[in-house]
Amino acid sequence: MFRYEHHSHPVLPRAGFLRRIAAHGGLAIGITAASLLAGAAGYHYTEGMSWLDGVLNASMILTGMGPVDRMQTSAGKLFATAYALASGVLFVTTVAVLFAPLIHRFLHRFHWSDEDTPRSR
Repeated sequence: MFRYEHHSHPVLPRAGFLRRIAAHGGLAIGITAASLLAGAAGYHYTEGMSWLDGVLNASMILTGMGPVDRMQTSAGKLFATAYALASGVLFVTTVAVLFAPLIHRFLHRFHWSDEDTPRSR
């Protein structure tokens, strides 16, 4: 999906780097939007909440604040548990997507070739 330059190639120019940042930002927004939609649908169908209340509860779980409404059904409680666990993984994934271009650029600029490092024998 995203192609990064090899360490033997020059660092990506600023304009290309900014396009890469924008593309990763778009992917992060897409991940967040899909997660929010999945959460809203889950609350809507398992708890019978309105779509707006489902979005509210899903956004609160995604941000780590916790649900607004108390779950009444077993299905709702199981969904909220699974959604909260998945949200933790999605948070880490989204942060990784956002920081990947920055970390790659940092490592690319400071790459040490094999000739620069002493070999232990």
